[in-house]
Amino acid sequence: MNRLRQIRALGQQVWLDNISRNLLASGQLAAMIADDGLAGVTSNPVILFNALSKGTDYQADLGTLRATEPSLERRFERLAIPDIQAACDLFAPLYGETGGEMGYVSFEVSPHLAQDTAGTVAAAQRLWSEIDRPNVMIKIPATPACLPAIEQTLAAGINVNVTMIFSVQQARAVFVACQRGLATRLMRGLPLAQVRSVASVFVSRTDTAVDARLPEGSSLRGTIALASARTCYATWVAHYGGDGFGALRAAGAHPPALLWASTGTKNPAYRDVLYVEQLIGPGTVNTIPDATLAAFADHGEAALTLTQGLAAAHSALQALPALGIDLEAVGVQLQTEGLAQFDQAFDKLLQVVA
Repeated sequence: MNRLRQIRALGQQVWLDNISRNLLASGQLAAMIADDGLAGVTSNPVILFNALSKGTDYQADLGTLRATEPSLERRFERLAIPDIQAACDLFAPLYGETGGEMGYVSFEVSPHLAQDTAGTVAAAQRLWSEIDRPNVMIKIPATPACLPAIEQTLAAGINVNVTMIFSVQQARAVFVACQRGLATRLMRGLPLAQVRSVASVFVSRTDTAVDARLPEGSSLRGTIALASARTCYATWVAHYGGDGFGALRAAGAHPPALLWASTGTKNPAYRDVLYVEQLIGPGTVNTIPDATLAAFADHGEAALTLTQGLAAAHSALQALPALGIDLEAVGVQLQTEGLAQFDQAFDKLLQVVA
């Protein structure tokens, strides 16, 4: 069996962390769905900047939009949304066959809205309406200001990909916001079964940040990101596995699936598929960049690993305070830095379409 299909056979969805017009027009995305069992696609401002700034795929449409659309942000959206719609259409059969379990494509609200609750809600509603596909997910960052926006957006029946989660505390806050949104929807007597969400926990960046704070030669290097991810999963099980979600589950609600993001290995000393192989578990998603996806297809090993070594994970995390490392503070810093990176990429995007 194809190595990527082996992951899916173990209950984890593989999504591609990339999208471009060429990927669609060349038939490559369709082939990956058919051959590799690809179950979704994610995008972000960096990915979309790379798509629009390289090659000539968008030039004809951009020339027309420069003459007709004065708003740079709307100009960008009118270039990108047709690609999101086309990708949604490619995944539509899978979405239908799995009853909405798989087949999602994510598109992000402007990162400039990360501290604007009302603006995020309005943007999510507008993008949901304009994309007009049941298998799109609107990406919203897990900032304190956007937690109420996540709640309100889910209550409105809009699928959400909660992005930029870098710690257990941030993940826990997202779980609460998602549950509140679904509870509000239930209270309003609205259907729940087709409302889906994912909670995107960023992995490799944690090791990059923590490794730099650890003593040279520390055995903890290259272990903290996985330990934190496993603890996020245990937190997810505790939050959604008990009676607290029972009434919502009985009404047809689905908790957000945990999604592993930033799973390309950044340290060349580590195995190139480390953050794929070590986080395989049922009911989860791994969104994987092209190079890492190709590496796993070539030599990755699929096995149920997510729930292994939880005691060791807890021990690793408990060792950090004595070394002067506050992992939650690291998570706040990484979220701030990630948002700044997306802000810069979005500004460059607008320059490209200007």
